[in-house]
Amino acid sequence: MKWMEVIKLRATEKKPELVEQMLMELITEFGKTSGMKDMKMYRNALLENDACILIYWASGKAEPQGSATGLCIAHILKEFGMVSHSIWVEGKSTERLKKQTNTHDVGLLESIEI
Repeated sequence: MKWMEVIKLRATEKKPELVEQMLMELITEFGKTSGMKDMKMYRNALLENDACILIYWASGKAEPQGSATGLCIAHILKEFGMVSHSIWVEGKSTERLKKQTNTHDVGLLESIEI
């Protein structure tokens, strides 16, 4: 099963470059974990203190409460502002959509909010 964790941070820090540096350090520190496909960081295009980390998984069943890695990152980020942590699983109709659109990047997600 493919699933991902979305960890969003609205930082209270007034220096967005410090927030981005801290997020990159977390990504480097937690790196690849067994079953983890990828981990990426994104910033909000309009709000410089908003950022998120996406953790992509391709193993076993989705963990509704989040992975140990995701929970740890979310806990650390709470020190820097408001944090939202949600789990998303790939929708069942993704394979049908891939065949119809001839692409591998299309996917429907079902959300499990924490």
